[in-house]
Amino acid sequence: MLTKVHMEALSPTMEEGQIVKWLMAEGEAVSEGDVLAEVETDKAVMELVARGEGLLRMILLPEGGTAPVGKVIAVIAEADEDVSSFTGEAEVVEPVVSSSAAEVVEPVDDPDQTSSPNSVEIQPVADGQRIKASPVARKIASKSGLVLADIPGSGPAGRIIKKDIEGVLSDQGAVSPGVVSQELGPEQYEDIPLTQMRKTIARRLSESMGPIPHFFLTVSVDMSKWGEARSKINVMLASEGVKISYNDIMIKATAAALAMHPECNAHWMQDSIRRFKAVHIGVATAVEDGLITPVIRNAESLSLREIHDEVRNLAEKAKNKSLTPGEYTGGTFSISNLGMFGIQEFTAVINPPEAAILAVGALEDHRLKLTMSCDHRVIDGAVGARFLQTLKEMLEEPATSFI
Repeated sequence: MLTKVHMEALSPTMEEGQIVKWLMAEGEAVSEGDVLAEVETDKAVMELVARGEGLLRMILLPEGGTAPVGKVIAVIAEADEDVSSFTGEAEVVEPVVSSSAAEVVEPVDDPDQTSSPNSVEIQPVADGQRIKASPVARKIASKSGLVLADIPGSGPAGRIIKKDIEGVLSDQGAVSPGVVSQELGPEQYEDIPLTQMRKTIARRLSESMGPIPHFFLTVSVDMSKWGEARSKINVMLASEGVKISYNDIMIKATAAALAMHPECNAHWMQDSIRRFKAVHIGVATAVEDGLITPVIRNAESLSLREIHDEVRNLAEKAKNKSLTPGEYTGGTFSISNLGMFGIQEFTAVINPPEAAILAVGALEDHRLKLTMSCDHRVIDGAVGARFLQTLKEMLEEPATSFI
């Protein structure tokens, strides 16, 4: 039985995925549940499994290729089944339905380059037929306000390519926005393709800073007593090779303070405010492609040692892109710490639907600054101030964090 292999949503926020590696080759026998490929999502590299059995008759998306969720990227079928309908460009580059996933491939700068199936965009028109156009041609036409249906294509099978668009713009006396100025040669710059993670970061930030009414509260904290306590704790744990960090302490104290101020441990739900009984703290973690926020679950009930172990484990998984969706979703509050880079003070962007995020600055002369970004729809100034007051007390007097 013929089975279409679709690009699946392998994470809750995934809109498109990139094939890192095909683990099975065309012609190879496939059983249901076999791992077909490794796919890079917006958060991690995940496994794509087969939903049918037979032979892997066709691979439609090559390694390195990107496709939106739902697109057919391979075909599983028996040896005698007809798969000829999948050999055309239309099947390989199925039109994108979601506008947020419209950019599915990187532009090809050579207009005369013979295009692979993955480098062609086919767009629907009013009469139900499709217009074949290269990604570069489509992008320039869009920026210039041109209608592809009105432009004859000179590429293979009538495909519209870059020079067709530039020809129209030249006739109109316009300058193609896709053409680099002659004063700036390609050797003077480098275009870095967006990773799936970077695309998601860009989308999430635009969803945060625009709609969410941020306000910021800053407090200075004396960490001298915790410094003494930390030294004693690390002496006790030295034989185990464990060294508690100030970040571990920050998570422990923040979780304890949030348990006392549940109004800050909340989500904005559009028509309600959801306050959580457990504290799940997201810890912003820098990785090669950007930023991800692994979640320390039930942090209010964990010991300092347990928090240390969990942070270390999740950070290693984040670095290796092996976090599961359950390990980076569901946070109720986030912490971003740039103190190790010498940043004295900064403001962080809220991770919706969370209502706040805590920015931690560098420790200098036993003092550091904390800045909480608050969603004013959930947290009022006095509410945020009381939470920070409690957190400050816990950080200045270690014993209060364990009550």
